[in-house]
Amino acid sequence: MLLTGIAAGAFVSTSLGGLLALKLRDQLHLILGFSAGAVIGVAFFDLLPEAVNFGLKFHSPGVILSWTALGFLSYLLADRMLMIHGVDASAPRGSVAAGVLCCHSLLDGVAIGLAFQASRAIGIAVAIAVVTHDFSDGINTTNMVLKNHGTRSGAVRWLLLDAAAPALGIAATRLFAVRGDGLGLALALFAGFFLYIGASDLIPESYHAHPKFLTTAMTLLGAAVLYLAVMFVG
Repeated sequence: MLLTGIAAGAFVSTSLGGLLALKLRDQLHLILGFSAGAVIGVAFFDLLPEAVNFGLKFHSPGVILSWTALGFLSYLLADRMLMIHGVDASAPRGSVAAGVLCCHSLLDGVAIGLAFQASRAIGIAVAIAVVTHDFSDGINTTNMVLKNHGTRSGAVRWLLLDAAAPALGIAATRLFAVRGDGLGLALALFAGFFLYIGASDLIPESYHAHPKFLTTAMTLLGAAVLYLAVMFVG
């Protein structure tokens, strides 16, 4: 029941972000800045500490952190390969970018499902981060389509797919489980995913067009809110 509510929350958050992007264009950098801080915050303040806590029973710290690096680099590689494939297939740039964001949202859902396999507290903390930055996912998905000369109806279709993707990712984790010796590595892997999303996508997107102190302050606020949320849940 809780996972169903989280999936619904992710759908609503993504949809609201996309609908807002259709109406407002001037202050969205502040929202993206907050989301960047939230995503990076959950990686540093929750996923990595829990990965060490679970993983040290079976692996050395170096192995655990290597999986974080693997998550970061594999997400980067998947991102670049999808973009290259889209160019080779002559797909519209906006649709390729929106497809990458949908894959990202699918992985978000998988991260929530696996986090709940670790514990309810970890699952709730990850869900908070995901639902928070899903708002920016909706914004990004819509903007990617519209900036590349896509239609409004096309943007709405991609938005609905992106909004449904976390629920599909959560449902997928009902089909498999991670053993105790692999749970710490899985959490470390997803920490790498989150670090890539925050550092390589959200922070540059929020700051490059609006290099202002307030944008940076919103990123710090997002990280602080997630820190407090993790401390409260913990």
